[in-house]
Amino acid sequence: MGFLSDPRAIEARSREIIAARVGDLGLEPGARAIVTRIIHATGDLSYASLVAVHPGVVAAATAALRQGADIITDVEMVRNGVSSHLVSRGGGRVLCAIREAEVIKTATARGETRAMVAMEYLAPRMDGAIVAIGNAPTALFRLLELVAGGRAAPAAIVGTPVGFVGAAEAKAALETTGIPYVTVRGPKGGSTVAVAAVNALLHLAWDEEE
Repeated sequence: MGFLSDPRAIEARSREIIAARVGDLGLEPGARAIVTRIIHATGDLSYASLVAVHPGVVAAATAALRQGADIITDVEMVRNGVSSHLVSRGGGRVLCAIREAEVIKTATARGETRAMVAMEYLAPRMDGAIVAIGNAPTALFRLLELVAGGRAAPAAIVGTPVGFVGAAEAKAALETTGIPYVTVRGPKGGSTVAVAAVNALLHLAWDEEE
């Protein structure tokens, strides 16, 4: 049985198939690279019409990453999926606070999700950072509150939380902030999508292919 085994060949062939199915999407190359990587990661062509890419996000995020920006995530699944070797090339780190004892204690006392409190906990590290939220709509809502209150000023936000309660609303609110973003309209999304978008930005920052 013949099959492709070389990872570069698999990636290249996947891109060819995606391009044949969805075309160039009418997007500039950086935005198209983000959408293509999301489709490749999920195997779901519907993302071609669901992903929203702010016109300034590629420039803002890649510049920040080259200058050593941290990437802050809502959950460990996103943190673990990010290409940390590319983050460290600029001097940044991938941070997630959802398991911090203080976060757990505060969330329990307040009756809030840990992801919400984790955003507050890392707010002092957010200025100029990339914040990637792939799981919890509550984390994105809290992040937007922090931004509106002047407590956080990320360079870009990847906001792709998934679900039927609050996810679509949180992502719609993200599009009104003026901060460069990548998001997915509607209930679809998830950690895999957030990781794909962040890794696309990292590869664009260093002009590197997997």
